[in-house]
Amino acid sequence: MQYFNNWQIKCINVKIEIVIKSILLVLFFCLLNNTSYSNEIGQVTGYKIPRFVSLKSDEVNLRIGSSTNYPIILKYITKNMPIEVTDEYERWRKIRDKDGNEGWIRKDLLKGDRFIIIIKRDKSKIHMFSKPNGITIGEIGELNIARIKVCLKKWCKIKFESHTGWINKKNLWGIYENETINVPFYQPLVNLFWKINIFN
Repeated sequence: MQYFNNWQIKCINVKIEIVIKSILLVLFFCLLNNTSYSNEIGQVTGYKIPRFVSLKSDEVNLRIGSSTNYPIILKYITKNMPIEVTDEYERWRKIRDKDGNEGWIRKDLLKGDRFIIIIKRDKSKIHMFSKPNGITIGEIGELNIARIKVCLKKWCKIKFESHTGWINKKNLWGIYENETINVPFYQPLVNLFWKINIFN
């Protein structure tokens, strides 16, 4: 039979407590991740409204109404540009872009892949980091379009060309303030390792 002294018992209890807290943090984060940021559901697709999608082509017409009979407001020429869906009607989606332009686009010209546009809130440079609040690994220019890899509460991991890094949400358009994307179930443990707040 193996005997433990008081110090060993205390160490075991501390380790068990850490494991339990880590599991609870994972469960809590999963619940937060499932929290809806929208109360409306599209009548055609059943998806949330509003929601962000992206352009499938580098030639997309924005029309004043939900038919090809309506005049074209403007033409988008940038593939993967993020836009916000605000309404649905049969094969058409009402959208809003970064500049506030609104109109209708055929659904087959849209895709669910998530991209963002880099925006500037002030005159400071926009940096990419190795992790949230980590080491600066580069700079990225305004209005560049990047793919979303992961989004936490305040930070997103993005891929721009061959470069990947973390950037603060305040410099992104195409993601909601409290929206999370592709967050692994073990992220709270990563946050503890990174020594960042769980709400990051």
